[in-house]
Amino acid sequence: MKYIVFCLLLAYLQMTLVFADDFRPEALAPLEKPPIPLDNPQTPEKVELGKMLFFDSRISGDGSMSCVSCHLPKMGWSFRDSVSLGYPGTVHWRNSQTIVNAAYYAELFWEGAVSSLEKQAPAAQKGAVAGNGESDQMEARLAFIPEYRKRFRDVFGDIWPSLNNAWKAIAAFERTIVQTDTPFDRYMRGENHALTQQQQQGLALFAGKAGCIQCHNGALLSDQKYYNLGVPPADIWEEDGMAQITFRYELYSKGVTEAIYRNTKDDLGLYFRTKQHEDKGKFRTPSLRYTKYTAPYMHNGTFYTLSEVIDFYNEGGGSNEFSHSKTPLLKPLGLNEIEKEALETFLLALSGDPILIEEPPLPPMEPLVDISHQKVKK
Repeated sequence: MKYIVFCLLLAYLQMTLVFADDFRPEALAPLEKPPIPLDNPQTPEKVELGKMLFFDSRISGDGSMSCVSCHLPKMGWSFRDSVSLGYPGTVHWRNSQTIVNAAYYAELFWEGAVSSLEKQAPAAQKGAVAGNGESDQMEARLAFIPEYRKRFRDVFGDIWPSLNNAWKAIAAFERTIVQTDTPFDRYMRGENHALTQQQQQGLALFAGKAGCIQCHNGALLSDQKYYNLGVPPADIWEEDGMAQITFRYELYSKGVTEAIYRNTKDDLGLYFRTKQHEDKGKFRTPSLRYTKYTAPYMHNGTFYTLSEVIDFYNEGGGSNEFSHSKTPLLKPLGLNEIEKEALETFLLALSGDPILIEEPPLPPMEPLVDISHQKVKK
């Protein structure tokens, strides 16, 4: 009898701690090339133009905020503060998500406000606390840049640079910022030793006891659904007067009721789109890819390390003022320190080497012609 118990225990340990080399959770998959929309095909020239525009601050309100201002390559193509960089004179209100693998999302932003990268770029560059740009002004600036006039003509056939085509070029560039060769991807493609034994144990926990796979599944490691995890409100709204003004502005601009405007002290998330009571406090499941480089985590940057995130889930999530909509999927996990460490090592295997690029040189505007010395004909 003791021998049978010993054999069963040994088999269990081999399954959960050692993790069989041929284990491939069906709900997970390696990441393949991103989908390309039919109305915005990729070309090298379009990608190069989009790269320049991504780094160019002239497509913003005062010419100081570019896409890269909030999505820095050396910061995981995101931003290291709990909330993103705000337009000069303002404070932003949400954590800046990485653009790495953003090409795979069906909906962008934390509450899924737009359905494509082509729509995400103008939403950011025209957003009041982000780029704060006016379309006619930004388009006029592009027209004053000879090299952009030529590039837009060559890529899109524009007589003058079209701002809508600028968003297409930026989206085309962003679709090249993907990572499909992580240790996890290699393991899922059959390279059994791409993950260490500890990382394989972490994968077993991810797919089993820790329950991460319930929401973080598929090739993107996101079900792209919306949940309230009980993430506590951002500290910045308690400490920073400008942040409070931004939050009240967002409530007002998104059309909430007066009662919600006066009494809510936390981000309503998906509710801003649906206006459904049960959607308060829900946010889209983010991909776990590239998270090695994208701290802080959650929609308001509450956690600065992956170990903090694991502890949060291990305790069954948190609490906020939208307790009625907190997902029932979250329960205390009972992970011990060895298991938490193994899970973290697996999460790190979802990132490869950092994606870094050189900042492109940006073309100058046409010099203004001084006509002060010219005589006016009578």
